[in-house]
Amino acid sequence: MSIVIPTFNEAPNIASLVERIATAVADRFTLASVEVIFVDDSTDDTPEVIKAVAALAPIPVRLIHRTVPAGGLGGAVVEGIRSAEHDWCIVMDGDLQHPPETIPVLVERAVAGDVDVVVASRYTKGGNAEGLANKARTTVSRASTVVTRAMFPRKLHGCSDPMTGFFLIDRTSVDFALLRPRGFKILLEILARRQLRLAEVPFVFGPRAGGESKASFTQGIRFLVQLTMLRFGRMSAFAVVGGVGALANLAIMWMLTGLGVEYLWAAVIASEITIVGNFLLLEYLVFADMRTDSGRMLHRFLKSFTFNNIEAIVRIPVIWLLVEEVRLQSVVAAAVTLAAAFVVRFVFHSLVVYRPHAVADETGARPPETVAVGDPLDDEVREHGMGGA
Repeated sequence: MSIVIPTFNEAPNIASLVERIATAVADRFTLASVEVIFVDDSTDDTPEVIKAVAALAPIPVRLIHRTVPAGGLGGAVVEGIRSAEHDWCIVMDGDLQHPPETIPVLVERAVAGDVDVVVASRYTKGGNAEGLANKARTTVSRASTVVTRAMFPRKLHGCSDPMTGFFLIDRTSVDFALLRPRGFKILLEILARRQLRLAEVPFVFGPRAGGESKASFTQGIRFLVQLTMLRFGRMSAFAVVGGVGALANLAIMWMLTGLGVEYLWAAVIASEITIVGNFLLLEYLVFADMRTDSGRMLHRFLKSFTFNNIEAIVRIPVIWLLVEEVRLQSVVAAAVTLAAAFVVRFVFHSLVVYRPHAVADETGARPPETVAVGDPLDDEVREHGMGGA
């Protein structure tokens, strides 16, 4: 069995975590047949602590330290599973909120041989989420779980906690080529991409032993983008970002006109601010998996910035026509033009800004150029349409 633990600045927890894992597995496994793989993206001394603990640990401990943390925590988990010595892989956090004592319970359920994944759930009978920081976090977690299960009713049938980071999986059941890890929720990514046989065991989500929580508003946005892309594809995630940008654009324009700025100048200023903001959201959320193969960030920004300014130059006179000739209110006119520009922007960014660069192979030949416009639609969408099952 391989135990994959993604870490980010978790130095205070490492020694206790390894000790408790070794104790938990001792009754069922020979210690040599269990390995712990830390996939570390830390900026502190966590890698050095892991090495020191590994030198004295009763079980094999490996460290993969990533200088380029592609895919965030989800990418770390995928990298750890790929590098594992064994097909049975347990994924858990490094903050001790996932108790190692639950590992034998996961294994006991897996040995029946009738499942591909065993989920440690906070929300099934006998489970508990008391380790969440406060009632607000608990409410957000439960609400997110309800929404997620509603969006994937077949894939997540029987899974009360698809957002957990604590599970056992037979890696031979995972099609790694389908995965597009983005941020925290790797189990959701795995379950949504392919129908798997699933079982649950309860666990009590404990209090954080050390370090700081990685949950944040940014991670919440990442989750929403991940959920949208899984359910509807890249274009819908682009729409979410575009919608945020459009609201920001309108808010800035409304504020400036309220301060007495002439509406055309207000539209220009609002457009420039949101062009830059939208690019950053696209860069780190929607097209994050395509950045590596699409050249330098500066070049992508210049392409995006230039195109969006040309589009704005075209759009501003249209706003004028709608206001002066059609007699629409200025903010309404801006909203109409923003909606009309959405499809053109998406196509340009997918096919031009984030166009993969062909790389020559060892013979010097260049492979056929392909463009990833969006992720393949989930089969629930193909069968039942955009509205789900």
